[in-house]
Amino acid sequence: MSSSPSPTKRPRSDSHHSCGYDDHHAGGAEALRLQADGGKSKRYDDEHGIVRKRTNIENVVLDREVAAHEIAEALPKEVTAVPKVDLFIPEALKDAIFIGHLVTDLDSVGGAIGAAALYGGKAALASDINSETEFALKEWGVEKPPTIEEVLKTNPDAKICLVDHQQTSQMNPLINPDNVVGVIDHHALQSKTIVTDRPIYIDIRPWGSMSSIIAHTFLTHSRRPSKGVAGMLLCAILSDTLNLQGPTTTEYDRLMVSVLSEIAAVDDIQFLASQQFKAKSKELAGLSAHGLVNGDQKAFSFKTESFEGDIGFAVVETTDDAVIIDRLDELLPEIVACKKEKVLSALFLAVVNIVR
Repeated sequence: MSSSPSPTKRPRSDSHHSCGYDDHHAGGAEALRLQADGGKSKRYDDEHGIVRKRTNIENVVLDREVAAHEIAEALPKEVTAVPKVDLFIPEALKDAIFIGHLVTDLDSVGGAIGAAALYGGKAALASDINSETEFALKEWGVEKPPTIEEVLKTNPDAKICLVDHQQTSQMNPLINPDNVVGVIDHHALQSKTIVTDRPIYIDIRPWGSMSSIIAHTFLTHSRRPSKGVAGMLLCAILSDTLNLQGPTTTEYDRLMVSVLSEIAAVDDIQFLASQQFKAKSKELAGLSAHGLVNGDQKAFSFKTESFEGDIGFAVVETTDDAVIIDRLDELLPEIVACKKEKVLSALFLAVVNIVR
């Protein structure tokens, strides 16, 4: 595929193409190839002269394509570590099991797979995967991790690193807190945060995705993730940041998406995102009201001078919010029943349109 020139030319060395590097423009190659109106729009249908504005994510990756290319080019060409290590690598995480929270999502699974590749361990599932995670695993040819039940059956005293959570209420009940050696997360520290009797490795950053932390650590340690791992981390960031449009999205998340797009050889970032969110919404069509309320739900404990109790937050992310809102007659009684069953002081359900 031939690409139109980048709006911001980036340097090319004579050995650039000899090393097998493809010019993917941080995932924006298709947007550049089909650009119109001075680069602000994308040709959609040449026969009828239809153009559309570049999407937010296309603008994000193209604005950072020079930085993304330079970072990707500076990394070793093989999936190996640089012999000289200047930064701290926690030995406690070597051979550990990396596992996300119950009602697991793509950030938990993708982040666990990335962390296992980075630190030298194995990824495991806390619960069944959703349709979006299934899409990402298939898209990048990555094997589905085993369940924690399978792992602990053969190694009951395995070291555990929690990813994408640190509250005991979100841990798989089979995990022994005494075996936890690390936490990698991006959530606030609330009640029921895990307590240990010895120091453990902690990496908690206020970013939009836990997988951004893993991707950033790969880069700061001069490590190149494999194409499959980079793809999983990329999809996980897109998921947790709502296509880089969520309120918790940071500049680090945006840069990691651009760099990972280069490493994973993504030409059309908008197409990848749309396919991913299509897979995410597909599952919702067949879910019962119970499944919608309980599918992505977390409970948090609060204690203040005027209130003490547990509050649940459930989220339904979809490309068509009207379909979910039309089911309020089913959802409201289920919310009341779930609140009573789980002895919650309150339960909130948010319906989020992930394309707006």
